Amino acid sequence: MKITLDLSKLLEEGKLTPVEAERLRALAADDTSSLAINILVGFGVIAVSGGTLALLPTLLTVIVLGLVLSAIGLVLTLLGKEQWSLLAQICLVIGALLFCGSVYALGEGSLAAKLLVTAALAGTAIVARSGLLMAAAVFALAACLGARAGYWDATYTLTIYEPLVTIVLFGLLALGTYYLSKSLAADYERLALIAARTSVFMVNFGFWIGSLWGDHSLLIRSVLRRDPNVLTDFSNSPELLPPLPFVIGWAVVLIGVGIWGVRENRRWVVNITAVFGAIHFYTQWFERLGLEPVSVLVGGLLMLAFALGLWTFNKRFAVRA
Repeated sequence: MKITLDLSKLLEEGKLTPVEAERLRALAADDTSSLAINILVGFGVIAVSGGTLALLPTLLTVIVLGLVLSAIGLVLTLLGKEQWSLLAQICLVIGALLFCGSVYALGEGSLAAKLLVTAALAGTAIVARSGLLMAAAVFALAACLGARAGYWDATYTLTIYEPLVTIVLFGLLALGTYYLSKSLAADYERLALIAARTSVFMVNFGFWIGSLWGDHSLLIRSVLRRDPNVLTDFSNSPELLPPLPFVIGWAVVLIGVGIWGVRENRRWVVNITAVFGAIHFYTQWFERLGLEPVSVLVGGLLMLAFALGLWTFNKRFAVRA
């Protein structure tokens, strides 16, 4: 578990000695350097994988190359040589992305292809201890429900066809991986927490879409009717749930999770709750009142009031602790 400390303030208050503060500062510098390297590796392997997929003549060639690179990375990982660890991770990650991209293309985005990609990404993430692949595995699982994102002409899109199923599935996944992380070694605890945090994003995305357009529950209808064509038939599928339950449910969940994050000293949870709380507030406010000077002013005042209330709560909780 990672926590945030203000070393200067702790030194001023006499809660840390200069020697202790310097030792913690050195450890933090090592961790920051490692983070910078991992970010560069992450962007690099995505670029290499995408370019390779575009340049090689056939998808079968890409699959073979992906398997070969994965095998090389696995061998280097099993050797346990520290000097080869970064190369092993790069080979495993590039190999996994090449393999998964080719399988997805060959399967033409079918459910079976998406499930295979999800399993391959999750398995390789555990072997390579790659947070990038673990997050990608969670997003691949979301794609199995039809979730997708897009971009064109300075326009970004987020599509979730099954808000209710997304909320339930990834809520359970977030809880499961979080509690699993408590019993794992540090490297695997990190992967479990990444899976939990990525799932939290999907839960909030599900609430966001549901609060605007409700839920047609096409997947549930297709299962009940045993008719897969229902999945693409929006015209004959009225809302099963209107937006209002998502609006109320999202607010309740955000408040509950935010209070839990404060009590458990989970700063990431508190921050992400605040971010999506602001998104929820302004989405619903302007969706119903429109972009007017008065609505902007009142919305800003209310947000400041909420911030003051949270600050007061944090102060009182800190005193009790």
